[in-house]
Amino acid sequence: MLSDEAIKRKLYPLAWGAQKSLDGASHFVILLARKTPDLIYSSDYITHMMREIQQQPAEVANQRRTKYCSFQEYDFRLLESERAMFDWASKQTYIMLANMLTTAAYLGIDSCPIEGFNRDAVDALFVQEGVFDPAHFGVSVMAGFGYRAEEPHREKTRQPLEDLIIWR
Repeated sequence: MLSDEAIKRKLYPLAWGAQKSLDGASHFVILLARKTPDLIYSSDYITHMMREIQQQPAEVANQRRTKYCSFQEYDFRLLESERAMFDWASKQTYIMLANMLTTAAYLGIDSCPIEGFNRDAVDALFVQEGVFDPAHFGVSVMAGFGYRAEEPHREKTRQPLEDLIIWR
């Protein structure tokens, strides 16, 4: 949750898609994705998650690590590049984002998911401000939340469902 007004001002020119939300949203969220050193199957972070957080017995953790290794190496080929792993981790943040947007809508709160920003510049800003360690995190996506001051000036447009989904 970004509430520091000084950082918001510095973010403004780097995030063209966030400017309206930075100006008016009561809450501004930046979702970070972990990077390869934390997400590789053999990492201390994965070990910590399986043993301390999920409290898996060593045998179960080892079996899951083997499966996770296969998933990373063969199924999704995440070990081919740092970018592949980061993009996959970013996809995981979108699951959380979708839940946040859906919950906000259910509560009558407006929201705006935001990808309109220069990722390298925004990462550099947050590193400079001491927000995160770039070896472990990068910015994935942003979102503004709040109540609209006025109704939109144009109607929402949506493609027909049958143009988006193949039913077989």
